[in-house]
Amino acid sequence: MRPTIGARQAAASAVSAASDTGDPPSRDRHGRGRRRGAILAGFSLCLLFVAAPAAQARPATAAGAQPGASHVPTVNWALTGQATATTSQSGNPAANAIDGNAATSWCTDSWPDTLTVDLGQVRSLDGIGITLDSASSSANATISLATEPGDWHTLPTARDIALDAGNPMYVPLGPSAGNGTLPRMSARYARIEVWDSGATPVCVGEFRLFGPDPAAAGMMLGSDLSFTPQELGAGAVFTDNGVPGNPANITARNGAGWARLRLWVSPPAGYSDLASDLAFAKTMKAAGLKLYLDIHYSDFWADPGKQCIPAGWPTTLSGLTAKVQSYTQGVIAAFAAQGTPVDMVSIGNEITNGMLWSESQETNWSSFGCTGPGVGGLTWTSNTTATGWGNLATLLKAGIAGARAGDRPGHKLLIAIHTDLGGNNARAQAFYSNLEAQGVPFDVIALSYYPIFQGSLAGLRSNLDELATRFRKPVVIAETEYSWTLANGDALGNSTWEASQLIDGYPASPGGQLSMLSDELSILAAVPDGLGAGMFYWAPEWLPGVSWAPGATPPGTPDDNETLFNFQGQALPAIGMYGDPVQVCVHSNPYSAPCVIGS
Repeated sequence: MRPTIGARQAAASAVSAASDTGDPPSRDRHGRGRRRGAILAGFSLCLLFVAAPAAQARPATAAGAQPGASHVPTVNWALTGQATATTSQSGNPAANAIDGNAATSWCTDSWPDTLTVDLGQVRSLDGIGITLDSASSSANATISLATEPGDWHTLPTARDIALDAGNPMYVPLGPSAGNGTLPRMSARYARIEVWDSGATPVCVGEFRLFGPDPAAAGMMLGSDLSFTPQELGAGAVFTDNGVPGNPANITARNGAGWARLRLWVSPPAGYSDLASDLAFAKTMKAAGLKLYLDIHYSDFWADPGKQCIPAGWPTTLSGLTAKVQSYTQGVIAAFAAQGTPVDMVSIGNEITNGMLWSESQETNWSSFGCTGPGVGGLTWTSNTTATGWGNLATLLKAGIAGARAGDRPGHKLLIAIHTDLGGNNARAQAFYSNLEAQGVPFDVIALSYYPIFQGSLAGLRSNLDELATRFRKPVVIAETEYSWTLANGDALGNSTWEASQLIDGYPASPGGQLSMLSDELSILAAVPDGLGAGMFYWAPEWLPGVSWAPGATPPGTPDDNETLFNFQGQALPAIGMYGDPVQVCVHSNPYSAPCVIGS
């Protein structure tokens, strides 16, 4: 990912441009691109804040989990179920309520109306999530569960609850136990009855049935923690439920088993070079985290808009081929030698347009960039056709050979090829098909998916499913993030600054952020044949105070409202994105802004 700095441009126009060209809008993060730019309370039968006593810890699926232990993620089982309704408006069928995308809705044609979901088998459930369409009438609802047809049992916490249009709501299955944990129940069927007295219909964007998915316990779940050493050096303090900690340990306690680090060849002092990555890898491994290394093959930010040959490197294909292989081998060997072997490596960062274009002619880091495509670049002549595959394949094969040679004997190192094509299936199919035709021996398809730039969850879901089916390789979301607020924590504008940029059904709130990430995880877990292999959150710890580049004016981060910690370093509910969202939301208060809970 790249910092997007510069003049504001609405997401709507960016999406329109992408639609016209078939290419997702890239985010130029070297200083010359686009600028990157409440929840209500109450308690009883309406929306409320749930305040956990200060002594309560997170449930076992979150902070209580052992770092490095195999984590069983919580998913939305409704995503794989079948939905029927008593009535539906044309164009808004019952299936829309369980498609994993809150931007599509089931709309009633009368009231009261009932939606019934059949999970196909009895599942263990942790809680329920509901999002009404933002244009829906406000409504009330009652939710019941059954293990056998017709044997309905109304949840005591979900009888005549008030629903708030546009805000994700989380509903526990029962009252909290004395130790602070919430109950689980077994059910095959779920029913929600909704009614209102407004002039507009009730439209349910998503009806979620959360439960553990043991088959997903092997997923690669984590975050890119590359800014952590700089943040700690700048004096940032991170807390989780009031307890201070290193982001590596905090993410591990909340279900992560992996962490990602980027590597630049010769960046400005203090930024992610080999020495700092080696040092922080020890902290990660001590927290029980596996290491995903993202090699940029550049001195600073590399992405689809720039892929600069490091200073002093050769500029011919033959010279770069040898250098890429020797450099990669040395890097992987260095991590192995200190006992922190790399478990997965990306050969290049977001190489949708190739890599190693030309030398940078910039004189300062805040305007870092280069022109391309050059030696290893691709020239796309349409959304599905490009030239330059032979050179790119040669460089990728060299990097892969170097990585294999540098790894320690007997250790399993996964090779990922990373693009920013989470929302563009046609180009993703073309890209990985050409690598396959060139004989590039990689293991994992790695995609960036930023919803405001790369489209809907529906597009992501179809892309993941089709890539897994076509290539029979594991697919990971290597980078993703979403806003928890539209506020700005420093002098630099953020990439997301106005409501028009958001995805329908996912407000810029702690609950909205958690809802987006939970839906992404569920979509991944539902990829055919278990090939939805993992998800990494980008820069969850990038608090105000550490600039995207030294000397940048104004200094700052364009992503401070898309972190997993608030501006004061307190963990937000989405820190527990791999656990049960209902449990996470209940236990987040009073340590950070809570989600909306129904009861």
